[in-house]
Amino acid sequence: MRELALKDEILLRIEKPSRYTGNEVNSVMKDPGSVDIRFAMCFPDVYEIGMSHLGMQILYHMFNSREDTWCERVFSPWTDLDKIMRQEKIPLFALESQDEVKIFDFLGITIQYEMCYTNILQILDLSQIPIYAKDRGEEHPLVIGGGPCVLNPEPLAPFFDLFYIGEGEVSYPVFLDTYAAMKREGRSREEFLEAAALIPGIYVPAFYDAGYGPDGFLASFVPNRKNVPDRVVRQALTDFGHAEYPKAPVVPNIKATQDRVTLEIQRGCIRGCRFCQAGMIYRPAREKDLGLLKEQARDMLESTGHEEISLSSLSSSDYSHLKELLEFLLEEYGDAGVNISLPSLRIDAFSLQVMGRVQDVKKSSLTFAPEAGSQRLRDVINKGLTEEVILEGARGAFQGGWDRVKLYFMLGLPTECGEDVRGIAHLAQKIAETYYEMPKEQRQGRVQVTVSTSFFVPKPFTPFQWAAMVSPQVYLERVGILREEMRAQVNHKSIRYNWHEADVAALEGFLARGDRRAAKVIARVYELGAMYDAWTEHFRQELWTQAFADTGVDIESYTLRERDTDELLPWDFIDAGVGREFLEKEWERAREGRITPNCRRSCSGCGAARYKGGVCVEGQGQV
Repeated sequence: MRELALKDEILLRIEKPSRYTGNEVNSVMKDPGSVDIRFAMCFPDVYEIGMSHLGMQILYHMFNSREDTWCERVFSPWTDLDKIMRQEKIPLFALESQDEVKIFDFLGITIQYEMCYTNILQILDLSQIPIYAKDRGEEHPLVIGGGPCVLNPEPLAPFFDLFYIGEGEVSYPVFLDTYAAMKREGRSREEFLEAAALIPGIYVPAFYDAGYGPDGFLASFVPNRKNVPDRVVRQALTDFGHAEYPKAPVVPNIKATQDRVTLEIQRGCIRGCRFCQAGMIYRPAREKDLGLLKEQARDMLESTGHEEISLSSLSSSDYSHLKELLEFLLEEYGDAGVNISLPSLRIDAFSLQVMGRVQDVKKSSLTFAPEAGSQRLRDVINKGLTEEVILEGARGAFQGGWDRVKLYFMLGLPTECGEDVRGIAHLAQKIAETYYEMPKEQRQGRVQVTVSTSFFVPKPFTPFQWAAMVSPQVYLERVGILREEMRAQVNHKSIRYNWHEADVAALEGFLARGDRRAAKVIARVYELGAMYDAWTEHFRQELWTQAFADTGVDIESYTLRERDTDELLPWDFIDAGVGREFLEKEWERAREGRITPNCRRSCSGCGAARYKGGVCVEGQGQV
């Protein structure tokens, strides 16, 4: 019988103790004495969030398919348990074995969003692992990071031994093989890091030196060891047919944020929105075989007992066989009451027809993401949506029985002016009017249009990676302009407006494009008590303000400054697939307001065709 790391008296004192007990359906148990590698897979947020993440489930299944490896899960303790663990000096533990993380070979941390960075330090701290990689010895786990945020790993570089750049299915098998062999030979931590640095996709921060010029900008970034590559190449999976995928995902003990089976139907996106990092770094767009998806859907629904399946993709309506897949799911599971969730659909007649088949119109609203209020600005960001298409989509939705629409926009986009901001209100009003233009007998009552704006944050490996952010003050001024324009609308009672906090977005911008000097800000703000910054109720701006003051780092030099295209960027040592020349051309086309066609219409020469297996036109994938 497995002994729990937390005593009953502690479990009775904390919220949702099932977060920490493990033993879920489909969790993997092994004999620790029969494996060579123990890998603690961590999502640095609360259990319910982490258990909703598909990438973690894929790696968990893939690692545990190896006889020599036992992969277990770790999540950030919630604030109530965090306090108790510090008071009673309880080390952080893995769910499956309840063993202390500090005895594992690896602590792998998936990094999905910038505002979890302080939670990464919480994980290390509670695990009793030195926060800085330079302070770790042979007795400590190797700390490796992965996920979209490691496309600029530099703000976290001092805290990690290694980073994996790209999709884990590609290089992790040889990575683990190398470690197992070297462990049996009794090789040192340093020797393994030297060997790992030669594996495609692996970045060892200690083997590179960053230099800064008198202007304070990054001036050099070079290897400090022989044989270490100048550039680290992002790894991309091209053969889904033989890739590992969880047939029996772990079923959470408590309701997760995404409490359903997740079926990944494709990776990447053909659209090329210039603000979207995921659309760039997951190129090329790759589809899964329809037969494989049917098999995976059967396996996961039968092994979990879930009553909902979500078709995961950056743009679900672009999947070539979506109609056939839906027909299969409806025929196979419709009578069993299995719901089908379709995130990331575009505004078109096909998508509306699809949603009409799988959603209960009485309880769901439709979400559209025009992103910008004017056609000029939608062309700047290469959104590929005209006002005519948006209004036609809204009209089709209302005729199909929907009377609630959510609209998502960004404020602070490059070249944005007052007319673009006011255009958001005008577009919302036109969408509401399409509802009231319908015959009265076709309407359900009053339409509800909810407008939400977020703060534009430039991300690495996008055409906007050089763009300046507007200040939080300017952002709030534009919120005010939009609110006033909303009040002036005739049917303003049908339109609601929500906006995101500007301070959090400014920090996200700082962390997204920061260099190694950002690490001392992260370390200092954690010392001051920052944690769970992605949670509104726990975010404390005053702690970050104090951390910037204490470290002498000027956040505005990272956020408000437009970069020159010949400037050395902290992430330039990574080859992400999309070429710098392509991004520069897209940045130029953005400022000219010129659209670039999507990948199915023509190849724009981004460079990602080298990976093969995608929708790129063969032989035309280089600039």
